[in-house]
Amino acid sequence: MMQATPEQQEQVCTAARALGRAGLVHAFGHCSLRLDADHFLVCAARPMELVGDLPGTVCRVDGPLPEGVLGEVRIHQQVYRRRSEVGAVCRIMPPALMALSTQGIVPRPRHGIGAYFADLPLWPDPRLLRDDAAAAALADMLGAAPAIVMRGNGAVVVAETMPKAATLAWFLEDAARIEREVRSMGFDPATGLLDPSETRDRQVWAGQVAERMWDWLTRD
Repeated sequence: MMQATPEQQEQVCTAARALGRAGLVHAFGHCSLRLDADHFLVCAARPMELVGDLPGTVCRVDGPLPEGVLGEVRIHQQVYRRRSEVGAVCRIMPPALMALSTQGIVPRPRHGIGAYFADLPLWPDPRLLRDDAAAAALADMLGAAPAIVMRGNGAVVVAETMPKAATLAWFLEDAARIEREVRSMGFDPATGLLDPSETRDRQVWAGQVAERMWDWLTRD
């Protein structure tokens, strides 16, 4: 089995702790980093804020998961299998997004950070995805999107790098917070949206967007 480098282990542990401290996960959640076309490294099966320096587990993109790896890590396998550009996956449980998802609502592009999530797919089944068929169906629904919202069950966020995936995880919850607050103020949900050109123009990564967010998430 392929071995992860100390730097790869450190990045996965750092991301897990950062997502935990940011309130994007609690006792449940996981993140992973692609190692090559056939392998990825998933964080230890612990509450992510409590991972410390515990090493993650190397998994194959194809085949059964190693002993002790959480069942929903099948989602990571299926995403990596379908999207060669994806280098990191975050399975998160953010509270504002969770509340919206119970009503079948996903965030819409209303502010700059929300612009990254136009036309988010919604997985309608609240049950845990612990078999290959369900994980494959979710990955198919994800398609080319940066994230998929899971009804009453959080979200999966993907990106080319771990800093970018962690950034999108935080952005997704911020978009959900804005969506929830706009609706709670009684405004018509169809108003106040960015138009297609505004949305497109805000979907940028120049100016060290991910790098600055990663520095903030992993501070101290």
